[in-house]
Amino acid sequence: MRTIVIGCDNAAVHLKNELMGFMEKKGYTVENMGCDSTEDSTYYPYVAEKVCREIINSGYQKHGVLICGTGLGMAMTANKFKGIRAGVCHDIFSAERLKLSNDGNVICMGERVIGAELAKRILEKWLELDFVDCASTSKVEAIKEIEGENLK
Repeated sequence: MRTIVIGCDNAAVHLKNELMGFMEKKGYTVENMGCDSTEDSTYYPYVAEKVCREIINSGYQKHGVLICGTGLGMAMTANKFKGIRAGVCHDIFSAERLKLSNDGNVICMGERVIGAELAKRILEKWLELDFVDCASTSKVEAIKEIEGENLK
């Protein structure tokens, strides 16, 4: 089982807690990077940064879950880090494609967009999949090439 690093802003504390419990019951090691209270005013970019740095420091062995009101700001921030491929997923098909077509290592969701039960099903699908060499490999390599040119 892999280690999952999770973080949220104060708009998504409830969903983060639900997903942490869900993953722990499934046997995953979960590392909480905050926020832990709806009163915590830490901006979501700083939480995303903590999660991404932990993934990078693990040699990309860990994967990440980022949650805010919509998931959009978290994804935008996460994708500023070399080697991070984050996407917003509010349906199972997108979660499949994030992993299988894009080798996504960070999934982002919005508490204001989806409920906890759907989020669990989406997360479960994403967690159970692994990227394998396929027709999308060359596209992921192109992402890495562009990233290397632009994130120096």
